[in-house]
Amino acid sequence: MAHATVDAPSSPGPGRTGTGGNPWLVLLAVSLGVIMVMLDGTVVGIANPVIQKDLGASLADLQWVTSGYLLALAVFLITAGKLGDLFGHKRVFLIGVVGFALTSVGIGFSAELAEIVPGVTPVGALIGLRVLQGLFGALLQPAALALLRGAFPGEKLNQAMGAWGAIIGLSSAAGPIVGGVLVEKVSWESVFFINAPVGIIALVMGIFLIKEPRTQTLARIDWAGVVLLSGAMFALVWSIIKAPEWGWGDSKTIGFLAGFAVLIGLFIFWQSRAKQPLVPLSLFRNASISIGVVLMTMVTFAMFGAMFFLGFFFQGVHGLSPLDAGLRMLPMSAGMIVASPLAGFLLGRLGPKITMTAGLLITALSMFLMSQLSIDATFVDTSIPFVLLAFGLSPVFVGATEIIVGNAPIELSGVAGGLQQSAMQVGGALGTAILGAVMAAEISTKLPGYLGPAAQAIPPEQMTLLEKAAAFGGLPEGTPEQLVQLVGPAANNAFMDGMHLAFLVSTAVALVTAGLALLVKSGRKTEGAPVHMG
Repeated sequence: MAHATVDAPSSPGPGRTGTGGNPWLVLLAVSLGVIMVMLDGTVVGIANPVIQKDLGASLADLQWVTSGYLLALAVFLITAGKLGDLFGHKRVFLIGVVGFALTSVGIGFSAELAEIVPGVTPVGALIGLRVLQGLFGALLQPAALALLRGAFPGEKLNQAMGAWGAIIGLSSAAGPIVGGVLVEKVSWESVFFINAPVGIIALVMGIFLIKEPRTQTLARIDWAGVVLLSGAMFALVWSIIKAPEWGWGDSKTIGFLAGFAVLIGLFIFWQSRAKQPLVPLSLFRNASISIGVVLMTMVTFAMFGAMFFLGFFFQGVHGLSPLDAGLRMLPMSAGMIVASPLAGFLLGRLGPKITMTAGLLITALSMFLMSQLSIDATFVDTSIPFVLLAFGLSPVFVGATEIIVGNAPIELSGVAGGLQQSAMQVGGALGTAILGAVMAAEISTKLPGYLGPAAQAIPPEQMTLLEKAAAFGGLPEGTPEQLVQLVGPAANNAFMDGMHLAFLVSTAVALVTAGLALLVKSGRKTEGAPVHMG
């Protein structure tokens, strides 16, 4: 097979950047765009109960509000990164900003749109716009990372990624609080309307502060690669989302996973033959990039899979309001504001191997401490593992992002950013689904024991409903008070056992990932080295 060789651009000299603008202003501009995505991700969960009441949404509808967004994001990320590599990351980033802001406003007017468009319900309009929002979010994230890659010289990329992590930590910390205030004091629509002013500021700053050099557009896009990869990602993420409902051994789950295996195999074969491949396989010849993708997948598996249950723990078992639950999570998000710049500094001084391994060991300790939380855990009890988790995860997120995007040739930085974001989405979806199944199985095992002799009087169908309710940290509204007194404590105890087991599994995953981090090598591909493109 013939290989086309492209000379990567040389590193920017002292005082110069690949984008031609002030690198820290570029960081601020792209961060504003991604803050919209981060805020949206944290406030939707808080808004869901109000959306359910206001629009008459079913549980399946609410799942689609999240799953439709996740599917669009995961399926389109790598393709979006490639579009930035071909047509300019600034252009793609600005399109993403405008599209994300407009779809956010549209979501706020879902009820009004349903009155205008025949045959469309308010919930249907909301779900459709959430899918569009996911597509525009996919344009934003790889482009932002690629713009940072071009703006900062190699020796300062760690600092940039650390500052990037701090900004994301700040937006994550603000999300639950801002969302809780808006939902309680204004309306659920306001949590989406807030993206409009943020988007306008990001657009203006992006236009004037990001000065990307003219991009040479390749002759064509690898549409066959786009179709194969999109189909493979859809089959994988869809099977993960539906597996808890269908069952992991169900023929539909196995069928979608088999479809993923076939499509990803065809995609890899095609990429080795295409003249201008969507994802040049040469990227994975760099061991640090390959290991970085695996690390990002595994650490988000542990984090998002386990952290998913904390909202139910705080609101279901403890009975906290959405705002109070957000405040309980504040120590972790606030900790990342401090930990992320520190991680960037340590990565520059100690290298990724030591820093990331230490971070993963701290993450494992934090997960273990959370597996020991009691049913009446205080703010201090949860704050200690949360702060540890912030200082454990920050070196991993900053380091893995830097070794994936930083080791890629600059003309493939968009694809590398898409790989990084895809690894996060797939890892988070896998963790939520698999640890959810682990937790559900533990609850099913332990609940009858906590109920004692009363379990014999409960019909099997009713017991199944109680197990599902326990997995969400409590019994549904409207449950008769007599049943609440009988079943409530048992459901809470079973939930705690399931949550403890999920955190122990996450502890083991973090320890295994720490071993993989020892294989990461310091150093970055020389910018002027030839790059094989196929």
